[in-house]
Amino acid sequence: MAVQPTRIGLAGLAVMGQNLALNIASKGFPISVYNRTTSKVDETVERAKKEGNLPVYGFHDPESFVNSIQKPRVIIMLVKAGAPVDQTIKTLSAYLEKGDCIVDGGNEWYENTERREKAVSENGFLYLGMGVSGGEEGARNGPSMMPGGSFEAYKNIEDILLKVAAQVRDSGPCVTYIGKGGSGNFVKMVHNGIEYGDMQLIAEAYDVLKSVGKLSNEELHGVFTEWNKGELESFLIEITADIFGIKDDKGDGHLVDKVLDKTGMKGTGKWTVQQAAELSVPSPTIESSLDARFLSGLKDERVQAAKVFKEGGFGDVLTDQTVDKKQLIDDVRKALYASKICSYAQGMNLIRAKSVEKGWGLKLGELARIWKGGCIIRAIFLDRIKQAYDRNAELANLLVDPEFAKEIIERQSAWRRVVCLSINSGISTPGMSASLAYFDSYRRERLPANLVQAQRDYFGAHTYERTDVEGSFHTEWFKIARQSKM
Repeated sequence: MAVQPTRIGLAGLAVMGQNLALNIASKGFPISVYNRTTSKVDETVERAKKEGNLPVYGFHDPESFVNSIQKPRVIIMLVKAGAPVDQTIKTLSAYLEKGDCIVDGGNEWYENTERREKAVSENGFLYLGMGVSGGEEGARNGPSMMPGGSFEAYKNIEDILLKVAAQVRDSGPCVTYIGKGGSGNFVKMVHNGIEYGDMQLIAEAYDVLKSVGKLSNEELHGVFTEWNKGELESFLIEITADIFGIKDDKGDGHLVDKVLDKTGMKGTGKWTVQQAAELSVPSPTIESSLDARFLSGLKDERVQAAKVFKEGGFGDVLTDQTVDKKQLIDDVRKALYASKICSYAQGMNLIRAKSVEKGWGLKLGELARIWKGGCIIRAIFLDRIKQAYDRNAELANLLVDPEFAKEIIERQSAWRRVVCLSINSGISTPGMSASLAYFDSYRRERLPANLVQAQRDYFGAHTYERTDVEGSFHTEWFKIARQSKM
């Protein structure tokens, strides 16, 4: 029980909520916590005692919880997206007063945040939709946070967020006011889409090295550890190296080989791809990573398909060619880096397109900065992205930034070798192939789209433009073709 009002409240004490509450308390901000299941409240208070008598105060009912917080009150919700958020807002609103602020820290669909912000403002409450990235580790020790919505609400909580966020030397706390409306949720959603792409590309690099290069888990552990010292240095490369080093505690060999090849998902990747389609922003790398997860889910069908094709003479790997391991490792590293540039370029273009549509005025370089620490896609590479947008805030695509263009040119031969080797070996690399196709389409002045447009005009009179004369044209292709056949 807090004797004097606490600085902030947090409702929803699952893994993320509990860790974020302890993080806030450890930064010197007394915090009130509440959860519908009261055992979670007691558990959190107990943890706070064990972790250094942190100023965490638990409440079993919403009224005393709300009343324990200093005014204007700020309450962070960390509950499951959708209906549970609406329910929690309803429960808390009964005791809130004008000027109080609710912050949704979950992975919410951005339009829901905009709807709620509007609804609560009718009662005089402020609202923020805040993406929080970094998993439980980040929540406890410093996440990357993306708050969007009421700027006034952000100002009420800014001092806490700046201390609670991951701190990166030379670039500061990994938090900034993102923009109006649901922009914070949208940015977090695309961050997750980029994360899907990143994970898929790393999985493909692993598959090529293991299936074609015949690298053992020990060798893979060494390769990824080495990669984490260079241009690919990142959280995902680091944890991948760790995974290859872990032995199975229930049997022989390494644990990674016993994990079922079936990927789950929470939905943010799917939302990203849907938004890309809505906004006509090409995002093939992110899309291919989503398709790869769908395909992984067809485990039983794949087992049957493998039998059918084995009988037809198709093995798991089509050719047992000998490869130069050292060369392959170097090629895959370059292919992974170049593919990654494409994945981030797609994500950034998607954020920009939405920002333009909604008038959010998002700063892409600033997003790269707050992703440098605390979040799942944190990487040294984000420094390069920030610099690219610092050089040119209006940059059309990361691919045409002079530095990135130079890096892709240097790596493209290796990238093509890896994709060709994979195709000839029957190993699918959808992410790397999609990235390469994206690059090859983007860098060509003329694409075969002229034929597609001619076809559309032929069968649907959709008209076409010409390269040499202004205006729209329609040709009676069918009549002309029929006459020429007579």
